[in-house]
This record gives sequence, structure tokens and C-alpha cells, in this order.
Amino acid sequence: MTQTERPVGRPRSEEARTAVLRAVDDMLVDEGYAAMTMKGIAERAGVGRQTVYRWWSTKAEILLEASAADAVLELAVEPRPTVREDVEDLLVAVVRFLTESDAGLAYRALIGEAQHDPKVAELMAGADPLGDAARSVIERHRAAGRLGADLDPTVAAAELVGPLVFRILVQGAVPDRREVASIAERFVRQ
Repeated sequence: MTQTERPVGRPRSEEARTAVLRAVDDMLVDEGYAAMTMKGIAERAGVGRQTVYRWWSTKAEILLEASAADAVLELAVEPRPTVREDVEDLLVAVVRFLTESDAGLAYRALIGEAQHDPKVAELMAGADPLGDAARSVIERHRAAGRLGADLDPTVAAAELVGPLVFRILVQGAVPDRREVASIAERFVRQ
């Protein structure tokens, strides 16, 4: 067998795992969260249900893992010389993530589900890609002395991304660059 040929039969474990993560992304876009089932995910991925249950116990766990790696990449911002520039770049990334990205769509679906499913709420409490990205920017500038050492990074992260989350998830808005710049400016001035 050559390097490019694959053996007949079920894919190796990592290939199956990747197929499941891709399948759940596709199903979310095509069918929505409520229509997804573990059986449907397994079928779409071309694996057995036992393979799916080997790694995850719920569709929410699969969806969170599928979106988490993308979220880290999509929310990362290159360091900028000023707090304001860094914060504005982060907020632009948050808007793009929540309004344009499949990973952001997954995150939004999970936030919605968490409102009435305590298990999903518990799962989401342990995963905070928006807060993690904001804390990274805040910590970078605290370490450089550009933000106060007494600033609580968790509270500051909530204050930073909270207005956008509200505008997008509650009000259905897509904040423009001017609104993002205004939020960044208010954050820096506090």
C-alpha cells in the first residue's frame, strides 16, 4: 500500500474525531442546533455512534470543541503599540466572530441553549473564548504598565466585550467600525 492509499474500513480514531467535528459544524449551518442528534452527527461523519460517544457525551460538547479552536484563532489579535488600537482590533474580531463565523454561530447557539439547559450552562461556564481573548489583550497592557495593575482582568473583559455581546445577541445589531471605536475609547478612558 502506498502512502496515499487508505485502508478499507472505518477511519482511524483521529480521522473519525476530525470527521465528527466537521460534521457538527456542517449540521449547525444546514439544520440548526435543535435538529442535531448524536445519531445524525455520527451518520454525517461516517462513523458509528459508539465512536462519537467515545469522546463526547452530548452534542453541546462536540459543538463547543468544534468551535473552540477556531475561536482562539479568530479572536487573536496582533499586539499593537497602544491599548486603544489593541482593544479596537479585538472588538472588530469579536464582531466578526459573532456575526460572520461558523465558530461564532456555534458559540451563539450554545449560549442560547445554555439559557434553558443547566448542563450546557455548566459546560459554557468553563469555556469563555471572548473573555479569554479580552483578558489576553488586557494582561498584555497591564504587564507593559499601560493599564492599572489593580484592574481585575475578568471584570474588565466583561466590561469590554459585554456591550458587543448585548448589541449582537440581544438587539440583533451588527456594530460598525464607528461603534466599535466608541466602545474602545470608553474602555481606555475608564
